Amino acid sequence: MKQLTKAEEEIMQVLWELKKTNVKAIISELPEPKPAYNTVSTIVRILEAKGFVDYEKQGKGHLYFPIVQKQDYSNQSINTLVDNYFQGSFKSMVSFFVKKNDLDLKDLESILKDINKNNT
Repeated sequence: MKQLTKAEEEIMQVLWELKKTNVKAIISELPEPKPAYNTVSTIVRILEAKGFVDYEKQGKGHLYFPIVQKQDYSNQSINTLVDNYFQGSFKSMVSFFVKKNDLDLKDLESILKDINKNNT
């Protein structure tokens, strides 16, 4: 699965939320300053070429919808992060966040409980 640019990810976040929509509705969900219609339309076509989005005709326009699930992309992105910055070790990644004080002991305990719950 290909990595997305920041702009592509922003459009995908909207598509994952709205499920099926047109370019005008995508733009309405984006923060100010709103990008131009042609810009969003171009990004959506790039996402289509990358295999993330498909469409169906609606009158003279198109309704776009994601064909890659958000969780699938998230999993792949996390794995890429771990591989590129933590030599493939999730332990190293967690250790990094604990050492940087971004994760306290209560958070870590909560994560471990969730993991244990999912493994039983």
